[in-house]
Amino acid sequence: MPNTNGILGRKLGMTRVYNEFGQASPVTVIEAGPCFVLQRKTVGKEGYNAIQVGFREKKASRMIKPEAGHFKKSGGTGYYHVREFRVENAKAYELGQQISVSELFKVGDKIDVTGQSKGRGFQGVIKRHGFGGGRETHGSDFQRQPGAIGSSAYPSRVIKGKKLPGHMGTDRKTIKNLTVVDIRPEENILLVKGAVPGAKNGLLSIYTKA
Repeated sequence: MPNTNGILGRKLGMTRVYNEFGQASPVTVIEAGPCFVLQRKTVGKEGYNAIQVGFREKKASRMIKPEAGHFKKSGGTGYYHVREFRVENAKAYELGQQISVSELFKVGDKIDVTGQSKGRGFQGVIKRHGFGGGRETHGSDFQRQPGAIGSSAYPSRVIKGKKLPGHMGTDRKTIKNLTVVDIRPEENILLVKGAVPGAKNGLLSIYTKA
């Protein structure tokens, strides 16, 4: 059965596992798949080879008509999350084909995990960029401000990219070279050493290393 280079998953949380020597390792528990092929994209029609997959089934009552029409081509089952993964030969896949975690990964594999980081709202420079701030004693009026941000005469503007207060979080982040610690195919569970982006129940894209 052909394999794509990735699968969709959902972050369930973090825990720890112990090896045969009693050493603890922090792991992230991910519900990885199963995903189902919804559409095949080819070089001749779309200009590239890819498959569109769905993750986490959606009730028919929660689908709008354009969604229902699209899902009908692959069997009629709807999904909350739809993403694309590049493949070498899209025609090697069948519409409705299931892609499971045990097909793509094995214990010890290195993987890349992409997700949306936690939103922190509007933050100052100390939390957002790690500034040290000023001293808080002897009547100082400079504690958590960013300080000087440029000259008035030249260049008479704030340079692009200057570290200033602003919106923090909800960025697309990728953590590379994480190790697969354990796979539980009967539960579609993947245990990955270390942390991955996002909050609990956040959507993740998990890629195999080429």
